[in-house]
Amino acid sequence: MPKASNLGYPRIGANRELKKATEAYWRKIISASELEREAKELRHKHWKLQLDAGIDIIPSNDFSFYDQVLDMICMLGCVPKRYEWSGGDVNLDTYFAMARGSDEVVAMEMTKWFDTNYHYIVPEFEKDMNFAFSSTKIVDEYLEAKNHGIETRPVLIGPVTFMQLGKIKDEGLERQDIMEAMLPVYVNILKDLRNAGAKSIQIDEPALVLDLCDGAKDAFIKSYKYISNEISDIDIMIATYFDGLRDNTELALSLPVDTIHIDLVRARGQFEEILEKIPDSMSLSLGVVDGRNIWANDISDSLSLIEKAKEKLGGERVIVAPSCSLLHCPADLNIEDELDKEIKSWMAFAKQKLDEIFVIAKGARAGRESIEQEIIISNKIVDSRKTSILIHNKGVRNRISSLTKEMFNRKSDFSGRQAIQHEILNLPLYPTTSIGSFPQTKEIRETRSSYKKKNISYKEYEMKMKKEIEKVVRFQEDIGMDVLVHGEPERNDMVEYFGEQLSGFTFTKNGWVQSYGSRCVKPPIIYGDVERPKAMTVKWAEYAQSLTNKVMKGMLTGPITILQWSFVRNDQPRADTAAQIALAIRDEVSDLEKAGIKIIQIDEAAIREGLPIRKDDWGEYLKWAVDCFKLASCVVEDKTQIHTHMCYSEFNDIIDSIAAMDADVISIETSRSQMELLDAFVEFKYPNEIGPGVYDIHSPRVPTVEEIENLLQKATKVLNVQQIWVNPDCGLKTRSWEEVEPALRNMIEAAKNMRKKI
Repeated sequence: MPKASNLGYPRIGANRELKKATEAYWRKIISASELEREAKELRHKHWKLQLDAGIDIIPSNDFSFYDQVLDMICMLGCVPKRYEWSGGDVNLDTYFAMARGSDEVVAMEMTKWFDTNYHYIVPEFEKDMNFAFSSTKIVDEYLEAKNHGIETRPVLIGPVTFMQLGKIKDEGLERQDIMEAMLPVYVNILKDLRNAGAKSIQIDEPALVLDLCDGAKDAFIKSYKYISNEISDIDIMIATYFDGLRDNTELALSLPVDTIHIDLVRARGQFEEILEKIPDSMSLSLGVVDGRNIWANDISDSLSLIEKAKEKLGGERVIVAPSCSLLHCPADLNIEDELDKEIKSWMAFAKQKLDEIFVIAKGARAGRESIEQEIIISNKIVDSRKTSILIHNKGVRNRISSLTKEMFNRKSDFSGRQAIQHEILNLPLYPTTSIGSFPQTKEIRETRSSYKKKNISYKEYEMKMKKEIEKVVRFQEDIGMDVLVHGEPERNDMVEYFGEQLSGFTFTKNGWVQSYGSRCVKPPIIYGDVERPKAMTVKWAEYAQSLTNKVMKGMLTGPITILQWSFVRNDQPRADTAAQIALAIRDEVSDLEKAGIKIIQIDEAAIREGLPIRKDDWGEYLKWAVDCFKLASCVVEDKTQIHTHMCYSEFNDIIDSIAAMDADVISIETSRSQMELLDAFVEFKYPNEIGPGVYDIHSPRVPTVEEIENLLQKATKVLNVQQIWVNPDCGLKTRSWEEVEPALRNMIEAAKNMRKKI
């Protein structure tokens, strides 16, 4: 009868145990063996939790010290030459050097995992790369679980997805050559797992939901035919997620595997077609519980899908599962004791989602009457969200319906604004600035925590925050920064800070999810209509500007980034929620300008990652995403300069939409890619001003003046010198002052050197 399955569990721990242990290892407070001991305890805890929840198919190798793609890089021996790896097992020092860089070598590139806020390490394919089974982690963790009496299904990233995610570094190297070199290693991995006793394997192939070229489709056919010919006595499930198979349906169903997993949360429309076309030899795993959001499942509705599949295929061929790995959800709702009770009743975190999976599977096995009480409770939750006064705000709805065309455009085009802004701001060539945040020291975090716990008064809190702001302002003046920021000591997170001041949002104490490595975020939860009750940043910006005669930037987070980095309500279109947020930010932009702030930065770090998986869907998304940015920003006079910032992204396909945002200055990540990401702006002949990041803030290493100058010289060869700004890749909150101070001094010196050359 239908089994209850999970595809992956949050690895960081309910209290971020893995983050704390990993960072302690980096600081040499604990040893590698102590780090591994903490990891083993977490893995065992999570396996047992799933077993106790009634999950029949429990994953292993979903754990990672940094990133599952980096783990796969190590497993395949796909280590770039610059790390001087000599073969054999990839040790922790090499592993973390690839992830974070070191004094001797730069880190590997990072980008977003499909359309999520999770970052992965981008595989690099070089000539003469000797692929070999170079990390036995997947086998070790399977045996580790087995020693605890828990049978698991090991998880690994499939060959085609891994190939598609990677970047070819050497000319003349073809993806077909890479695939042919990798496949024998995959077979060796599967054979070792089989020999260890594994009965089934989960191979994640989310590339199957992408727009695939003929070469990629052919790679799927050849890869799985090869694997099937080489090893046939282990069950293989291919997991797809984040969208539907669409035109890849027949391809996926033709592959010689035992089970296919599909996402029915993101792509419910594929259910009927796949149910009709699935071959008799294949089982079907149905992702009916949302693995990417925190809303409670509609049990009756999900069960109806499982019942239909069971009727068509028989119970033995149907598996109940989350839509994707639960990596993207917080760990446990039970430890949240300050949420509004009604709002909390609408939610389910990873642990609760396991219960939902079990309940749906139980209902499919034993009939609806066996879960009658659970269905009653679920139906009440669904009805509550439809009618609750906490959700619906008539004033917000009226304002949205009253939008006019003029609200989406600046008064003059860029060339007209640029002349006015240059005259008013009077900045040198290669103007220097930072993206916004400065190091969040232990003292800053303790002050915020003390105020939140009401251990200090607001007056004392404000005094300490102002002291931190003054420290940052004086430092920037001292090093010669041209456009200053206030450092954001009062902000816990670039999205959470704003959400805390907007209606329609709520927050957790421990709702942490992994963004990359040890970086965890606590996304706000948008449960209702959004508006801004009062100004959010103006007093801090005004105070910072009062300390200096230099230009001070006002710092805001854009509507799409707030949307994308929050858990968003699922009872209305995302575009509607984004427009509500845009109006709230628009009000803040207007107030900052009235307060005398001449430059306002509206970060849209997530606009690229919000793209739908399929290109056919891009147009609609980009239209409303760009409109929301313009709605938020196009309230100012021509003299006010609007900046935006975008993180790790491939811009080529959306460069026209970025241009349509019409920001006066855009800053982007380019240091890890050695300015490669600038190519899209050059080819497009992007007319506005650009700050290509010259300092990789995701790495602890301090770039030299020469390195930064080299990057600026690359930019100068392809851009008009009047266009170029000089800035780090991103905000500096996660770095220490010991790293930031010399790095920014080097950045300023490099900019001054470039001015002399010009």
